Amino acid sequence: MITDATGVPLAVTLTGGNRNDVTQLIPLLQAVPPVRGKRGRPRRRPDVVLGDRGYDDDKYRRLVRALGVKPLIARRGLEHGSGLGTQRWVVERAFAHLHWFRRLRIRWEIRDDIHKAFLTLGCALICWRRLSQQARALALPQ
Repeated sequence: MITDATGVPLAVTLTGGNRNDVTQLIPLLQAVPPVRGKRGRPRRRPDVVLGDRGYDDDKYRRLVRALGVKPLIARRGLEHGSGLGTQRWVVERAFAHLHWFRRLRIRWEIRDDIHKAFLTLGCALICWRRLSQQARALALPQ
């Protein structure tokens, strides 16, 4: 899963449990849909991608840079305290939000397309809840 800075899921992929996370980095970045905003060409990919030590590989750093994204990935072998953990919790919180949904907490479905549908629905509900929170905050009289 790849999220924005506030924890809203941007893209999600489904793989087997025995796959390494770093192999899904490039497909996730390519799966991010264009985001409408200011006038002009819509943004296709994020400016920066944060990752923990599991994503530390020079090959993938080069591939991420080739997509036009700056990789901020912690290095293995260095002491902790690089500061990336202060932003990494946003992704962990998004996983916790997905575990609110009972069908996603434990995978009961045998077919992967059904599980992917529930995963997509869970991400959509997280986005909808975030938007409704912001709408309520804007509607409050000050």
